[in-house]
Amino acid sequence: MNDLTIRVFGNMDRDTVIDLWIECGLTVPGNNPVKDIERKMADSPDLFFVGEINGELVASCMSGYDGHRGWIYYLAVKPSLRKRSIARNMMKHAEEALEKLGCPKIDLMVRKNNEEVISFYRRIGYSEDSVVVLSRRLYED
Repeated sequence: MNDLTIRVFGNMDRDTVIDLWIECGLTVPGNNPVKDIERKMADSPDLFFVGEINGELVASCMSGYDGHRGWIYYLAVKPSLRKRSIARNMMKHAEEALEKLGCPKIDLMVRKNNEEVISFYRRIGYSEDSVVVLSRRLYED
């Protein structure tokens, strides 16, 4: 997609990104998107990317690296613009940024019932690991 511009998220993007996440069904109770953005901006904000077409924010990809492996969160593309390689390009950009940091592996989590997204990740080379994700909330947002 030649007209996609990818850049680092800026604070002026916050409301638009949150609206995009809501439109894409990425927000769930218990995950406060404002706090998620604030936390990301406090830790490696240079790994939080947005995609624009003609100045309109149409995609996001939050990535991180803990020194052991990379993670991808909040990959979102405006629904009306899907199937145009935007998500693939956002992922490629995040992967290249993580690789420059020496990241050897990237993990991501997808809700089990989201077959469309699981299929997308499989098409771009991701595979299911034989692991169980366990989590514990330290406090409620």
